[in-house]
Amino acid sequence: MLPLADMAKRHPGLSEGTALSYHEAARVCLDRHHRSPISFSLETSAGTTTVKVDWEQADDRCRAAHANEIDATEWGAYCCALATTELLMGLVATYRAPTGTGADYYLAKAGVKTEDLETSIRFEVSGTDEGAAAQVRARLLKKINQAREGSSNLPALAGVVGFKSSRVALSDPII
Repeated sequence: MLPLADMAKRHPGLSEGTALSYHEAARVCLDRHHRSPISFSLETSAGTTTVKVDWEQADDRCRAAHANEIDATEWGAYCCALATTELLMGLVATYRAPTGTGADYYLAKAGVKTEDLETSIRFEVSGTDEGAAAQVRARLLKKINQAREGSSNLPALAGVVGFKSSRVALSDPII
């Protein structure tokens, strides 16, 4: 099961409000193409894992709050991509990354206290509402390049969420 709900309890870099907003956005994006539950493909270079994704359908108020398709797709992608790193790698969000670093979040092993960011992994995330598996993989290559060009020398991961194609593609570590 992809752990989309209650992420603030497990990801110290997400406030309750931020985690809830990301979760709502993910529900709106998933509702555009699917009805709960569905199977999601989590793709890495090691192979593909299929997991169940279960969510409560968004109500009118939630859809109205996330009516901006670009923002909803971005925020929903944060939710799904962070849940994927948590599930597959035991990595959770610890800080929001500054602009220019080639990343959206800093990740660390769950339960590990990070005094500074030097032991963190940068995470660059993108989402697409439409598109098949090939488009998700093509966008992943762009996100890998973006992470490489960032102003940080920390290792990075890139992840792309395809809502219509029901998949998350994760890169190998980018050094």
